[in-house]
Amino acid sequence: MSIKSPPGGANVRVLIFYGSAAAGEESPVVNAGIAAIERIGQTGPQNQRFTIEATDNASVFTNEKKLGRFNAIVFLTGGGDVLDPDQEAGLEAYMEAGGGFVGVHDAARAEPYSDWFTGLVGARPAAGAPAKVQRATVEVGDRRHPATKDLPLEWKRPDEWLNWQKNPSGDVHTVARVRESTYAPGAGANGADHPVSWCRDYDGGRSFYTGMGGTVSSYDETDFRAHLRGALLWTTRLVQADCKATITGNYKAERLTQPNQPGQNDQIGEPHGLVTAPDGRVFYIGRGGADSSQPVITDWNNPDIGKGKGQIHVWDPKTEKVTLAGELTVFGNKGGGDELVKVEEGLLGIELDPGFEENGWVYLHYTPHSQINRDTHMAERRVSRFTFDRATNKLDLSSEKVLLKWPVQIHSCCHAGGGMAWDSRGNLYIATGDNNSSQFSDGYSGNNPQPNFKGVSFADARRTAGNTNNLNGKILRIHPEPDGTYTLPEGNLFTGKETAEGGGKTRGEIYVMGVRNPARISVDKATDTLYAGWVGPDAGAPSTTWGPAKYDTFAVITKASNRGWPYCMGNKQPYRDRNLPDPTKPLGWYDCDHPKNESPNNDGLVNLPPVTGNNIWYSPQGGGPDFPRDANGIPSYKESESVYRLPWLKGGGQAAMDGPVYRYDADNASDTKWPAYWDGKWFVGDFYDSDQPRNAVLMDPKTQGDGGLPVHSESLKKIVPVGNDGIKNLMDWKFGPDGALYALDYGRGFFTSDSKSALWRVTYTGGGPTPAAAQLARGSE
Repeated sequence: MSIKSPPGGANVRVLIFYGSAAAGEESPVVNAGIAAIERIGQTGPQNQRFTIEATDNASVFTNEKKLGRFNAIVFLTGGGDVLDPDQEAGLEAYMEAGGGFVGVHDAARAEPYSDWFTGLVGARPAAGAPAKVQRATVEVGDRRHPATKDLPLEWKRPDEWLNWQKNPSGDVHTVARVRESTYAPGAGANGADHPVSWCRDYDGGRSFYTGMGGTVSSYDETDFRAHLRGALLWTTRLVQADCKATITGNYKAERLTQPNQPGQNDQIGEPHGLVTAPDGRVFYIGRGGADSSQPVITDWNNPDIGKGKGQIHVWDPKTEKVTLAGELTVFGNKGGGDELVKVEEGLLGIELDPGFEENGWVYLHYTPHSQINRDTHMAERRVSRFTFDRATNKLDLSSEKVLLKWPVQIHSCCHAGGGMAWDSRGNLYIATGDNNSSQFSDGYSGNNPQPNFKGVSFADARRTAGNTNNLNGKILRIHPEPDGTYTLPEGNLFTGKETAEGGGKTRGEIYVMGVRNPARISVDKATDTLYAGWVGPDAGAPSTTWGPAKYDTFAVITKASNRGWPYCMGNKQPYRDRNLPDPTKPLGWYDCDHPKNESPNNDGLVNLPPVTGNNIWYSPQGGGPDFPRDANGIPSYKESESVYRLPWLKGGGQAAMDGPVYRYDADNASDTKWPAYWDGKWFVGDFYDSDQPRNAVLMDPKTQGDGGLPVHSESLKKIVPVGNDGIKNLMDWKFGPDGALYALDYGRGFFTSDSKSALWRVTYTGGGPTPAAAQLARGSE
């Protein structure tokens, strides 16, 4: 057959085919579907209307003159072998000529022996799904496609839900998923990623399929008709849409840096953070761990104990070369070992001034070796500003201006934090860890007041994260000034001038308290919303005595708040208190709404701000673990009674790595920028790459600030590649001015860099929306 390309023209027509494989067994939805599609074609803007023709006679697919008049074909068939070989060849020729196809519900059962038709619809139903109508929640993840942009984020509706033999995600562009936890999916369920509607450019044309529409009543629903309308607008070529954005093959991940030369860190240090400049250069830092050829000094009597090099490298996209821009002498090189040996201090964070193109200012968050006290095992953490020479790619270390400094104990590891980020008003956010040991509390609250070195506790996070007068375990917010000082913006958690409990017990730099180890934070400058992730404690399972297991956490932070640690985790799940004289004996449960810091190591307020619940938390058992609660609101913490509110993620070995919120810029001329589909989605990931998250999530702005759960999530693991030859150990990820995603792979060994330590870039190669502007239907007769 020879069909004019593309089929149809200015007089837009839609063919509805409802032929059945069994004589006299017409699908009950046929009449309702025909009536609904006819109504869709007769309503709406005049330039988006169309006429329909309905038939159950498959001979239409061998009539090339007639078939070429239709802009799109809708399959309302009840399934089965409805086309003979010539008729299927006619449908194939129609698609190759640029035709449009919409399959509804049982259309996925049609032509069961045809691989080509399987590709056209995208997936085949699995056996075992219950053939009954159930009310379920549909997560509408694509907020751009005309078929879904006006639907609710969480769309609750009844239908007959199909399971899939093979999950099509990644091969098609999924626009909506059904949440299996809201109904009984039966045998063959697909799990957390259960596509229900999708599309793709296929074999020269456009294909859209929805597994919904299995009931007559579906076609009376306003939202379902809006869903069909959008599908028809795209497949008929009345509007453009992007059906490529989540297809795995449309992304390219490439390693940008080579392994270091032997004995050198010429390409990369121990990866610990990155930031992109407006001209596309990528600045990335090494914490301070040495390569394997360098000595590691752990003897406190040696003046060089822990001395390392915190390195700043710059990758230039114009030359594709790396420059070692500078090295700071840091305390951060004691190798591995137990908590009383290893250290996580060093060069921890980097940001570029909002006016970097004019002033060349670079902000570094680090622990200078020159300020350690070998007697008291104390050090100074600081945030300093340096000037960068953009002509030589070198940092002027003599230009340092120290903005902020505070004490940290270095007798025991861990939790240094380190991330920094700017908002649109020139405020700098600085993430600091709780400076507390993971041991001495059985992996639970981290509130043991007893262990100390020369009077400074190193196992009681109430001294730090839970202390209103301490800058550790916080996210600070300051406004740097041109002279190297800073002022305090309004709206922080404290002013520093509170008179409560005698006064002098708060720090005005604190924006968020109660975080454990926030290595990565980000700010969406479109909304000035802060996003953060932090690593949890070490307990592998919940305890009815002490409280929740280790929860790694992500939070959307819309205002100054207390996020709970070390009193509460997750969605306000409390720990048990412990105190002297015997920290091994549990006391009462903490009150998340009225927390009190009654530690002997506290020099801040006793009465703390109420805890705000967090949006994402996960444990070795699963994502979002929750438990029944007693009359006092205390969870049972019995694994047998647990429910998992975020089934799309799981932990194990886990270390949360907050990512960016992507913002699409239509004016950006880059042809490798990620598409508009991802706009507004928040990237959450984990250092590890097995069951742990590497997802893009969609939040509800109405609930996100109060701990509301994500309304939609999709895995990025096929796009941001996992595995030993991919980005196995994700240390940081940010979008550059070119709209590409830049990521750091830490490498395969701790406290060092190795051959897998690298800077990566993930670009989009799928092209723009379809159909091409010249092939839009109106006026193209």
